Amino acid sequence: MLLLAEAEDRTSACSSCYYFHSDYGADYRVALSRVVMPLSLEEYRVAQMYMVTKMQQDNTSGDEGVEVLENRPFEDEKLGKGQYTRKVYHLQSKIPSWLASFTPRGALLLEEEAWNDFPNCKAVLKCPYFPRFKLAVDTVHVADNGCSSNVHKLDASSLAIRKVEMVDIGSNATDYWSYMIGGPSVDLRTYISKKTRRGPLCAGWQDTCTPVMTAYKLVTVDAPYWGFGYQLEQAFLGAERAIFLESHKRCFAWIDEWSELSEEDVRQLELETDEKLKEAFREQAKIRG
Repeated sequence: MLLLAEAEDRTSACSSCYYFHSDYGADYRVALSRVVMPLSLEEYRVAQMYMVTKMQQDNTSGDEGVEVLENRPFEDEKLGKGQYTRKVYHLQSKIPSWLASFTPRGALLLEEEAWNDFPNCKAVLKCPYFPRFKLAVDTVHVADNGCSSNVHKLDASSLAIRKVEMVDIGSNATDYWSYMIGGPSVDLRTYISKKTRRGPLCAGWQDTCTPVMTAYKLVTVDAPYWGFGYQLEQAFLGAERAIFLESHKRCFAWIDEWSELSEEDVRQLELETDEKLKEAFREQAKIRG
């Protein structure tokens, strides 16, 4: 199994793992998804933790899913103070056919490091099979309805190539990646929370909803490979957008499950789930011999 080098020093948040624009080639892509949510920032913090924990558990079976290697607090002079995670995503069944046609089984192992210093979060993904591939997701959470123009404080050159999209969690539109990820069975255009009485998310809900907040998710990707690099970049941009959409749909669809939980409650659930996932992968390793 290809994992991050165990020889690396894990005592700090490892700020050297960050990518800066100078690290990317001339043709890197920048895409911003503005995901508006009918929640306050305080509610979203709990909702996000609950959603990530439950999705990891729901999507891990056999030798596919999420392997949690580290989950601990961090404090760093540059990165701030928050929660650091290191994970490996085993995604063989979700590889597009064109990519699977020339890569060996197990090639799409994604290694992720993330620093969650809410309301800011940064995730860096690497793929050992494509060592020049770089992808980073910078998220800023703001108490608005998606109207802020440059929360990431990008310079003029990055703004010039940035593609911006409003992601509507009330929409039922799907594509290949939404199908592969899968969404909640509930239709948020008709759903009303029993505990909070929020919903339904009808057309234009972002302009009238209270409370409201936005996750501004900036994806920067670079795959400098001749012949298929652009296609690989577009595949990852599409996958990230679908993850943003479907995961945030679940955040709201599961509001009656998490609305009465505290951050400490969800953190404990998170740690318990991490141990279950580790045990699941240990058992698979025994089966494989």
